[in-house]
Amino acid sequence: MEPCNHESTTWSLRLLMPRHHSQIALFRPRTLTRLLLLFPLLVPLYAAEQQSTAPTIGQEGKDVPWVPTPDILVDKMLEMAAVSTGDVVIDLGSGDGRTVIAAARLGARAVGVELEENLVAVSKRRADEEDLSDRTEFHAMDLFEFDLSPATVVTMFLLPDLNYRLRPSLLKLSPGTRIVSNTWDLGGVEGDPDAPGWLPDETVVLDPCPTWCTSLLWIVPARVEGTWQLGEAKMELEQQFQAVTGRLHLSNGRIAIEQGVLRGAKLTFRADGTQYSGNVEGPTIRGTARTAEGNSVSWEATRLR
Repeated sequence: MEPCNHESTTWSLRLLMPRHHSQIALFRPRTLTRLLLLFPLLVPLYAAEQQSTAPTIGQEGKDVPWVPTPDILVDKMLEMAAVSTGDVVIDLGSGDGRTVIAAARLGARAVGVELEENLVAVSKRRADEEDLSDRTEFHAMDLFEFDLSPATVVTMFLLPDLNYRLRPSLLKLSPGTRIVSNTWDLGGVEGDPDAPGWLPDETVVLDPCPTWCTSLLWIVPARVEGTWQLGEAKMELEQQFQAVTGRLHLSNGRIAIEQGVLRGAKLTFRADGTQYSGNVEGPTIRGTARTAEGNSVSWEATRLR
């Protein structure tokens, strides 16, 4: 977790109140936040070869202490994101570099963004010791100032307020970019931090729990909201993150679009008993429609506005 430098992120009573999201099976995010205050009392000093730059679990940052993600949860997060050679992984609040180094071991190009310089120094040393310097880099800077556009995977262990502030930038990333968070979700709306917001595509809770148990995965959806030409029909789509609804306008009436889901650039929905599946390619969607009778036909839609 990054000891971040934003005046708006405070350990307020509101932040410490539990949240109620069904996606977290064992613990509630706001309840878990309280544990951060106890970590300096519950865990020993972090052992980094006894060097003077070694961080300690619970060391104070400007707004929050540093608490590392357990290695077993790091592995699960990277597994859920299917990290492999060719990926560019950016870890926000990279701490001692463990997630960056684990991603590099899988063959990815891995980048850590961390405000605290002593943590960055430890991260670089650890990468050197594992001969991973050629696939890793670490930046001592504010995560809100870092360019995320090269990422195919973003990992993070940040507080809910920071996740909410990051959400617009994450949604602008290329469709199919995977985002994985330790414990805290991407919920909230302006004035209501407990609103559901962007629901995860997948949630895994480790059992037994290594103190931090929950990994949440999102896949950045393509943008499909608007009007499309689908054969002789007009197709109007409405989008709330990865959920899609809408209607087909035909010469003889209107058909509701149901069960619409985006997983990256892949769109699936159902209309009048026909199951549609297609890939969003900029202003075009191409795919296959399967009727209730089992017949398959190709379909293509072009964006009008």
